[in-house]
Amino acid sequence: MKPALPPHSAKKLLLALGVSGALHAPAFADDAVSLSLPDSAAMPKTYADQTVWRDMQKFLPPEFQWNDSQLPREEWWNWHGNRLHLDTYRNPQAKVKVILFHGVGTNGRQMSMILGEQLARRGYETIAVDMPEYGMTEVAKGALIRYDDWVQAGSDLIDAERAKDDRPIVLYGLSAGGMLTYHVAALNGKVKGIVGMTFLDQRSQQVRDETARNLFMSRVGGPMTNLAAHTPLVRSMRIPMTMASKMSALVNDPAALKVWLSDRTSAGNAMTMAFLSSYMTYRPAVEPEDFAVCPVLLTQPAADRWTPLHLSEPFLQRIRKEPVKVVMLDNAGHYPLEQPGLSQMVDAIDGFYREVTTSAADTRTLP
Repeated sequence: MKPALPPHSAKKLLLALGVSGALHAPAFADDAVSLSLPDSAAMPKTYADQTVWRDMQKFLPPEFQWNDSQLPREEWWNWHGNRLHLDTYRNPQAKVKVILFHGVGTNGRQMSMILGEQLARRGYETIAVDMPEYGMTEVAKGALIRYDDWVQAGSDLIDAERAKDDRPIVLYGLSAGGMLTYHVAALNGKVKGIVGMTFLDQRSQQVRDETARNLFMSRVGGPMTNLAAHTPLVRSMRIPMTMASKMSALVNDPAALKVWLSDRTSAGNAMTMAFLSSYMTYRPAVEPEDFAVCPVLLTQPAADRWTPLHLSEPFLQRIRKEPVKVVMLDNAGHYPLEQPGLSQMVDAIDGFYREVTTSAADTRTLP
């Protein structure tokens, strides 16, 4: 175990990480660290009560914008005292279930917006989860969430859905959610295919250097965060994700970026030292050389200014026991708002899911 940071060094640590704000600094400010949770009383409890995702929809192509009849159903799933929010398009006639994971700058509703609802139109049952600390999920009082909890929650959700019926399950993840699909599949072992919009191994120095906000945060802030994660007085303190990562490259439209950064349930969130440390150092249950769970698809936005293709390739090249496919999405940014990339993404994922589930034991196929 790494040594804990001495309590008297906590102030020095925060100063080194760029703290210039106080307790009530906005979580999305570029130069502030939030030392407390957002005011839960002021936060919406459901997406029906939240307006920002509706503002986000205006930046999507018309065919991806919803009317009221296309809204997902909001459900909650109790997991170890946490109340996890699920955006669902339930369909008892669907032959395949899709579970969608967001990254560290998005949430489950934003997964429904670009993929969940589109796949539901094509006959899938889709479930977009808000991982603890994001979206409408309510974290248990006193819980200190780590990335390991996200992996376990994803695996347990698969088991919960499999307990309902025997339909095959496939996964999708955007940004950090892409690697989360791998980590969950490696732990659970009971999915038919995984799709990621990037597969980033945060243990790689190159990945950390190119995806952090700057080299200081990668080379200095990262190691200091790992020390802080083992210090009781510091590990629960929060760093805005705009400070820890290159959140300025989340979307390529400057006006859209302002909307995303204003959302404390996604890009404007702040996460604890404990979470960030566990995210950067997580070791999968199975390393890629031994991964033999299911086929893998990378849908890579061609205009991604945050996580270009070369950052996913080293990890994917290590997977030899399952097929790996890459599809480029023309003109699309990290969180894709652009055509033709968005439609290319839906088509590629639909085709991949059909391919990997037609070999199921019961030989059922999608309509």
